Amino acid sequence: MSSEATHRPSQNLSKRGLRLTGIALVMVLLVIVVIGLITRATQAKSLKTWTQEQAVPTVAVVMPEPGKAGPVLDLPGQLQAYTRAPIYAQVSGYLKEWKTEIGAPVKAGQLLGEISTPELDQQLQQARADLASTKANADLAAVTAKRWQAMLGSDSVAQQDVDQRTADYTAKLAQMRAAQANVERMEAAKAFARIVAPFDGVVTARDTDVGALINAGGGTGPELFVVSDIHKLRVYVQVPQRYGPSIRPGSMAVLTVPEYADRQFHAQVTAIANAVNVTSGTTLVQLQVDNVDGQLMPGAYAHVRFNLPVDAAALRVPASSLIFDNAGLRVATLGSGDKVAFKKVSILFDYGKSVEIGSGLNADDRVIDSPPDGIKDGDAVKIATEDAMAKPHEKV
Repeated sequence: MSSEATHRPSQNLSKRGLRLTGIALVMVLLVIVVIGLITRATQAKSLKTWTQEQAVPTVAVVMPEPGKAGPVLDLPGQLQAYTRAPIYAQVSGYLKEWKTEIGAPVKAGQLLGEISTPELDQQLQQARADLASTKANADLAAVTAKRWQAMLGSDSVAQQDVDQRTADYTAKLAQMRAAQANVERMEAAKAFARIVAPFDGVVTARDTDVGALINAGGGTGPELFVVSDIHKLRVYVQVPQRYGPSIRPGSMAVLTVPEYADRQFHAQVTAIANAVNVTSGTTLVQLQVDNVDGQLMPGAYAHVRFNLPVDAAALRVPASSLIFDNAGLRVATLGSGDKVAFKKVSILFDYGKSVEIGSGLNADDRVIDSPPDGIKDGDAVKIATEDAMAKPHEKV
């Protein structure tokens, strides 16, 4: 009896321990499951937050800056002599000789060539003979009129006869003066047989030779010589209409020519056409450059560089901030709440890596540099370096 009583309590204790152990295991499993579920939910939430953060693009922001120097306008120009005189023949004949070759310096009045004028010589001789004849007739008429005037005092002749002799003298005198004028005209024409330089300069062209037939063309015939004054040169430049108001008389420019690539010549604006060519949309500007050493040649082409004044209203931004699509030329800016706001702009001048904006942008606008593809008005973005935003001059 005593052994059975002792065995039963031991069995009861073993069953209770097993039950407690099972409960403990179940509790542990439940804790593990709960922890797993909580961990998975936390990871899912973190993944969602990370995904949402990654969906917001990160952008670099720049601030527009006023230009520190004005734009440089580089244009082609053409050099011309300060004064250029094409010399034509005013009498007909044959070129007897020429005295100067191209490139020769000449003084005002220096003989360039001479024309042989046999026909004009004959006409001059005839005019002189006519003058001698009319002079003789006028002298005879003067003597006759004087005699009849003397006889009038003695009432030997009638007043009408005296008047006729006096009128005849007056007519003969007029004929003599006409003949004298004709001789002077012929002599003046003969003087044009000597072709002389009109001013100090250089012979830049000679388009005739000894024995050539010369026809008096009055500016329509061929040029015999061209004399140019090249101690100063005029420079003509076609300036685009946009930059016309920035260039005024007295403005300076730098001139370069291909033959002296390492040398600069300084030119000054002397005149502006104040009219726009309807075909090219440009206005003609005339400059003047000293050429005392004669290194510049008329007719040559040159590059003319204008340093334009700074436009106080213009703002400079990186060229990479520009967006050009079917909506036109725009820049993306950051508005309130760091949301994208597009603005239409116009370019005043292109510097390559940076551009000068003429309109559409304010100095306090935050401009997105290299905006990501696909961003739209109102999109939220993150600023990459808000405390150290890049400046346009750092990108030039």
